[in-house]
Amino acid sequence: MLKSTLTTLALFATTNMAAANGAPMSFDVAEDLSLFIFASEPVFEDGMPAFGNAFVTQGYIYEDGTLDGGAEGTLADGSPAYPDKVIGRWTCDGFFVGDGARTTTGAMVITRQVFEFENGDILINQGAELADIGVEAPRAITGGTGSFANITGEMSQVLLGMTDGFGVRLSIDIPSREQAAMNDPHVDETDHAEWDSGFPVGPLN
Repeated sequence: MLKSTLTTLALFATTNMAAANGAPMSFDVAEDLSLFIFASEPVFEDGMPAFGNAFVTQGYIYEDGTLDGGAEGTLADGSPAYPDKVIGRWTCDGFFVGDGARTTTGAMVITRQVFEFENGDILINQGAELADIGVEAPRAITGGTGSFANITGEMSQVLLGMTDGFGVRLSIDIPSREQAAMNDPHVDETDHAEWDSGFPVGPLN
């Protein structure tokens, strides 16, 4: 109980600090498919990546909600569709799993994502990316700089869809204090009462 509570408090404190510094807690990502590069093998007969194929790709980080309603985030030449809403650069590398590029449900790739924001802050996470549209996938926060220097815990990703060229469109979210607490089965209402400023004011159980 003590270890879980302290871990949750640390997540709350660092998340709140990042938010207080103006760091975005939710944002969208649009892949620039012209920068999607995958290994020459293993591939299927049609040349598409199979299980174990390594790749790297990049795209744009947008303000939260930019890609709502199926909006495309990139133009045919790879430039951003909404340049005035771009807040950073997204880089993703990893490996295809499942049935490779033919995966229709479940994990399609295991990846590391690096979010480089225009103010210089960096956020890094790792995890599985799903082929399922509209399904939330948890990702582990593994590092960061600036406002994200001390943040740990979990963030989530939802695949909004694919562009005509099969580039991904993503919705990314870092849980708020309330969302994190609701997702922690070890947190009770007494703990909530003690977190007015992000730290306990009385003894922990």
